[in-house]
Amino acid sequence: MKGVYKVLLVALIVAAVLSPFASSSPDGLEKVAEDLGFLHKGEGEPVLTAPVPDYAMPGVKNESVATAAAGIVGTLLTFGAGYGLAKLVKRKKSETN
Repeated sequence: MKGVYKVLLVALIVAAVLSPFASSSPDGLEKVAEDLGFLHKGEGEPVLTAPVPDYAMPGVKNESVATAAAGIVGTLLTFGAGYGLAKLVKRKKSETN
C-alpha cells in the first residue's frame, strides 16, 4: 500500500513541475481540424463548461501556478477514480470467491 502512495507522490511532483512546460501548440485533433479547415465548427457556445478550461486552474493569476495546479488536480482525480475502481473490482472479485 505504501508503494501506491509513493507512486502518487512522484506523479504529483511530475504534474506540478512539468505541466507548466507543456506545449502551447494545438493537440493532434485540433491541428487536423485547423489543417482541414473545420476548426470553426467546433467553436461557439459550449454544451458543458469545463471545470478547468485550457488546463489552467481558474482564479489563479500566475499562469505557471495555474497550470501546475490543474496538473495536480487532474492527477488526484485520475488517481482517485483508478483507485476507487480497483477497490471495487477487488471487492467484487473477493465476493465471488
